[in-house]
Amino acid sequence: MMLFVESKKLKRTGFIAAFLGGGILASLIPILNMAVRSENFVGLSERPLKILLDANWQMMAMLNVLLVVIGACMMYYTEYADNAMQKMRTLSMKESTMFFGKFILLVGMSAVVLALEAATVSFCTVHWFSADTDFFIELLKNYGYTLLLIVPSAAFSLVIASACKNMWVSLGICVVCIFTATMISNKNFILSLFPFALPFQTFSEDAVKYCIAACIEMIVAGATELIYLKGRRAFE
Repeated sequence: MMLFVESKKLKRTGFIAAFLGGGILASLIPILNMAVRSENFVGLSERPLKILLDANWQMMAMLNVLLVVIGACMMYYTEYADNAMQKMRTLSMKESTMFFGKFILLVGMSAVVLALEAATVSFCTVHWFSADTDFFIELLKNYGYTLLLIVPSAAFSLVIASACKNMWVSLGICVVCIFTATMISNKNFILSLFPFALPFQTFSEDAVKYCIAACIEMIVAGATELIYLKGRRAFE
């Protein structure tokens, strides 16, 4: 029921259009890169998926995280506009239920964006390289991995957005977090666990550690939101 209600709210915003437009833009990056500089990559001896991700993923991940942040801020902006949040509190609906409904929708749209990107990576591999069964298995593995790593940034973006009535404040905080993440070195494992830095990671020997960290951070974000909601109700 909550997912239906939240999806109805989003029809009055540009949420879906923003995600689809941003997803298409991110998906075009490997195609344009290969079309312009294919001679730099075709002769490499590494696996096609690794070549494509090494060349394009940082920019694609940046767009993905920006979409998540914008989506989270738009979701809560509609709640605070015209005192909609105050009106909702008079109903029997729990704010925590609303938060987790938004979280599921945000992750779902992120999955759609990643699916578009996986499709274009597959196209580039088939067109410029040679794709076999192992490639598509590896692609699915990377797809699930990147989707899991984007979940903490989605959760914490919603936590920040829910705490700020002004959308520009929450957007500014999240953008600062993103640029902080871009300055974190991948060689430092502890720093790379920053929620907004996780989506920039690609599948590696530390994949299991990153997956565990993503799950823990998702739980921490959910617990933080619940504590915040209880604290806010206590002071209202």
